[in-house]
Amino acid sequence: MVDRIVYWLLLAFVTLVRGLPLGVCFALGRALGLCLWAILPAYRRLARENIASAYGSELTTKDVARLTRDHFATLGANGLSALKVPVLSKETITRIAPIEGLDNIRSAVKAGRGVVLAINHIGNWELYAQLVYQVPEARFGTVYQSLRNPLVDELINRDRRRLGVLTFDRKKGFNAATALIREPGVLGVLVDQNAGDAGMWTPFFNRLSSTSTLAAQLASRTGADIIPVAIHTSGFATWRVVVGKALPPGNSAELTAAINAKLEMQIRESPADWFWVHNRWKVPCPNFLAATQRRGMHLPEDCKAQDLLPFRIVVRSPNWLGDAVMSANAARAFKTGRPDSRLTILTPAKLAAFWRAVPEVDTVLEIPKGASVFQVAGLLRGNFDVAVLFPNSIRSAMEVWLAGIPRRVGFAGRGRTRLLNQPVVIKKKERVPKPLHHAERYWLLASKCGALPPDPLPSPWNPPSGNPVFGICPGAEYGPAKRWPTDQFRAAMEHVSSKMPCTWKIFGAAGDRAVAEEICKGFSGTVENLAGQTSLEELMKELAGCHALLTNDTGTMHLADFLGVPLVALFGSTEPRLTGPKNATSIVLRHQVECSPCYLRECPLDFRCMKSLSPELAGNALLGLIDGSNQRIVPRPSQY
Repeated sequence: MVDRIVYWLLLAFVTLVRGLPLGVCFALGRALGLCLWAILPAYRRLARENIASAYGSELTTKDVARLTRDHFATLGANGLSALKVPVLSKETITRIAPIEGLDNIRSAVKAGRGVVLAINHIGNWELYAQLVYQVPEARFGTVYQSLRNPLVDELINRDRRRLGVLTFDRKKGFNAATALIREPGVLGVLVDQNAGDAGMWTPFFNRLSSTSTLAAQLASRTGADIIPVAIHTSGFATWRVVVGKALPPGNSAELTAAINAKLEMQIRESPADWFWVHNRWKVPCPNFLAATQRRGMHLPEDCKAQDLLPFRIVVRSPNWLGDAVMSANAARAFKTGRPDSRLTILTPAKLAAFWRAVPEVDTVLEIPKGASVFQVAGLLRGNFDVAVLFPNSIRSAMEVWLAGIPRRVGFAGRGRTRLLNQPVVIKKKERVPKPLHHAERYWLLASKCGALPPDPLPSPWNPPSGNPVFGICPGAEYGPAKRWPTDQFRAAMEHVSSKMPCTWKIFGAAGDRAVAEEICKGFSGTVENLAGQTSLEELMKELAGCHALLTNDTGTMHLADFLGVPLVALFGSTEPRLTGPKNATSIVLRHQVECSPCYLRECPLDFRCMKSLSPELAGNALLGLIDGSNQRIVPRPSQY
């Protein structure tokens, strides 16, 4: 019933319009377009943003606003005139819409080649059907997308069929359309719409855009010429049909890119004519990292990745060093997932040095100490296309929501799901095997955006030749339940020193200084206490110069593992399957007891999980990472 009501209302409107002179249709349409410009702010904003993005610095803000208004007026004029065109005589159509370059079609047909017309939404596009009058020696057809309302769909296509234009519903396949081209015939294919997940990603106005490959595929399959056509508004109720020259031959990807390049030229000729209220550069959901798109990506030879307008991604770093390191591989994928990505990391200042060491990161944006959620939102507003949240906090979601970032990705739950428009839910089948390592959990977030694993990073680990330098990390900011006793650290150091000449360096935060000093007391070997004495950047450099590291479950453990430093990690209250080191040469020592992992900050019992790890066990594990000739292990790529 609803379909019928809509059909009868539309039919009545079309009948009314067709009873008016063409000039009146054009004038009324222009006025209607200006009314829509005034009352549809969302579409006005979309058109303005598309024009500003396409033209960049070529147009001032006033120019963009003026062109946006002219576009609505022109769109209304062409839209209403299009309803009148089917009842106009051939003579009238020839007078109001002269055709240039028609011989480009005739010569192809005469040579026995079919023609694929690359048509678009420029100007009064219903005039395309009138080309059937001009080349009587060939049959004409067009591919269309059927509407949900079959009555309206029939109404729109009825006039085209009456003229002799064959219509092919793309949902029913392309065998009949292919046969028409091979006659040889002429087939019109729209080339200027966003093709979604089915398209090929190729530049359009210097931005990657999902583009239909249908025209290119049909031409490649049949040997047909691809001939671009545009209909430009030349004056009051008059148009100019321009039939271009055939595009140079090439494969499907090359032809698709060439179609976009030609379309851009056609739009620049009369920019108010094109359908700017269509979101041609729509960001796919969920796979906005185009590397996994079905038809892939193609950059023409004369287009480099750095020439593209950037697709701006901001990744919110976790707040703790260990978590940040575990998220690094996932963060890197947002840069490598598409060539136009510009990756910014939003991070607490204390972690900035780490993120600057990750080569894929373009910019590190530090959160000012004590900054409010509104201040952080102000830093982000207007600067990004996508925000990816590694923390699970409501605050991080609020920051990007207040910033108005168009796409906001993060794990669902914790009362913040409504602040995200691409929430990620971990399904039961994705939790197997349990438990899921934190690095894998972050990676799951990236994979839900279409990420592919980036290449492993080369290791910066480069210890000096000579006697080994061992690192010690006896602290743990989370609490004493994660800390191996200081006397056992000292005993392990003595055990190793008795087996080979070596030196030691103790690392830690300022709060670990006292613990480090206690370890140094009574130690007979050479030790340097660097706890609280290094910046994060200096810590990374010192770790890279160690032959191996003996450490609690700390951020420094993850950092060393990320750098490729061989290490022995001591676990008690926490679970190594969740937060353990990832590299193959890293060793985890753990004494499993009935109450572990407890995740408590302080042990309420006898601390047996850590005390049971003997110094000899830890020392021998450390020695096992160094061969008898003191030759260092070959550096390996980071697994983070």
